[in-house]
Order: sequence, then structure tokens, then C-alpha cells
Amino acid sequence: MSRFIVDASIALKWFFDEGDEAQAEALAASGATLLAPVLIQTEVANALWKKGRTGRVTVTEAINICAQLPAFFERLFPVEPLLPEAVALSFRLDHPIYDCIYLSLAHAADCPLVTADRRLVQKISGESGLPNILPLDHWRP
Repeated sequence: MSRFIVDASIALKWFFDEGDEAQAEALAASGATLLAPVLIQTEVANALWKKGRTGRVTVTEAINICAQLPAFFERLFPVEPLLPEAVALSFRLDHPIYDCIYLSLAHAADCPLVTADRRLVQKISGESGLPNILPLDHWRP
């Protein structure tokens, strides 16, 4: 069975119409084992706050989404063991630590990271020795 690390850019698409949510929903329904760092909960909650500021979600809806999120994953991993490699990646790539935590988990779990974050994909393209990253539009069941 396939295993994937999923980041917040994918998880949000399970709850919001962002134009490419069908592929994210297909990933969730594919039967693949989905993994993430526990950080995903904080990142999704922060994105919900931002959406709430523009009226796209109510506080009650945001709380419900936060409650539903863990069920999508077979396991949520603690961040602390991932930090040494994530910090090194962050410095190497000159990129925010949050995304590098997902990359660190992809390396530790030896499975690809699926993301809709084009900036992250662009940042690591051509870099050697990094975990496999799959842009959402390249993921296939």
C-alpha cells in the first residue's frame, strides 16, 4: 500500500473549494496511508483563522474542521525528533522551518511528500539528496 506525507496545503483542500480539491479528495479516498507531523493541526488552524477573517469560515466550522482533521491520518508524528534535520534543511534551502518539518518526516518515513505548495516544489527542484516531493497535480492514484 502507498504511503504519503501530506501537508496543510493538501489538508485544507479536503474542506474548501480551491479549484483543485478533487485531487486532494481523491488522495484522501485512495486508501493510501497518510502521515503528517502533528504540526499540521496548528497550520490548518492558523489557515482557518485567516479564512475566518475574510468570512470564509465561522468559528464553529473551524473548530469542527480541527476536530475532523486527525481522522484523515494513520499517524501524526511529534515534531521534536524531526527538528535537527528540519533546521538543517531550512538553512540549506533558505526556506521556512514549517515546510522543512514535512520534508524531514518524508525522509524519516521514507515516503514522498504530497503538497500543493508550488513555492516549496520550486525551491527544492534540482536539489539533490532531498526526499521525494510530489506536487498535487502530479499525484495519481
